Amino acid sequence: MFDFRQLRYFVTVAEELSFTRAAQRLYISQPPLSQQIQALENDLGVRLLERNKRNVSLTEPGKLFLEQARQILDKAEEARAQMADAATGFSGKLRLAYTVSVTFHPALPQTLLRYRSFAPQVRLILSEMYTEQQYAALLAGELDVGFVRDEPEHTGMARHLRLDVIDREPLLLALPSNHPLAGRESIWLREAAMEAFVVQPRELAATLYDRLAQIAAKANFHPQIRQHAQQINGLLVLVAAGMGLALVPASMRSVSLPGVSYLRLEDPDAYMLLALASRVDDPSPVVRRFLSAMMEPQ
Repeated sequence: MFDFRQLRYFVTVAEELSFTRAAQRLYISQPPLSQQIQALENDLGVRLLERNKRNVSLTEPGKLFLEQARQILDKAEEARAQMADAATGFSGKLRLAYTVSVTFHPALPQTLLRYRSFAPQVRLILSEMYTEQQYAALLAGELDVGFVRDEPEHTGMARHLRLDVIDREPLLLALPSNHPLAGRESIWLREAAMEAFVVQPRELAATLYDRLAQIAAKANFHPQIRQHAQQINGLLVLVAAGMGLALVPASMRSVSLPGVSYLRLEDPDAYMLLALASRVDDPSPVVRRFLSAMMEPQ
């Protein structure tokens, strides 16, 4: 069966219509070139070239085979380039997840925009997941990279995961605009100890729920939970309705909802982690390339 070398030799001779010029172009001597063309013709069982001492021309089967040979060589080169891109992380697919709150943080659109310009051949598969779901999906091999909001709860899980911190985002206190505290710039959470709070259920958003409990415990009070909302943006609707106060990431300030004001919290623990999570032992060139590119200083 013919090989790619024979195809390249034949195409070169067909383009030059001269064994001498083709040999010079291929940097080989003429006898082995002639031998390879003869071997190709024998394998195919047809004569591809008419040659005499003065002229070389294509036969009708030769003209047809020239077109096919070029296509085969083009496809082979395309495959080689794709494999090279895959080996260096510039093609393939990347399964990426993010929490709902990250959709309000500028890091998500900036990262996606930057990565699309950096590796346009990589197919991004995006999904929305809570942090703990992302960790489970990462360990199960169902996810490549996740935008998470907290460190893994289980130390055994942490050994298999890598975290690259993007931001320690401040937490704000969202409150009704007509609330007596609304005119201030900042507040210690202990000053709101007698207020009602609205939160997401802990099974959905453990990070924010636990951070409220942690800061309140340091201030020696237990927050009064009046109402729950399934999504973080739903908390703001409840705040606007006067149902209570809410702890939210600072990026939620971009949600311009009438009737809601925001105060900066003075508590040193009033922040929310934002990090890229991946598997420590992930061999994927796409994942390694994504992490190195996204964590480089811009």
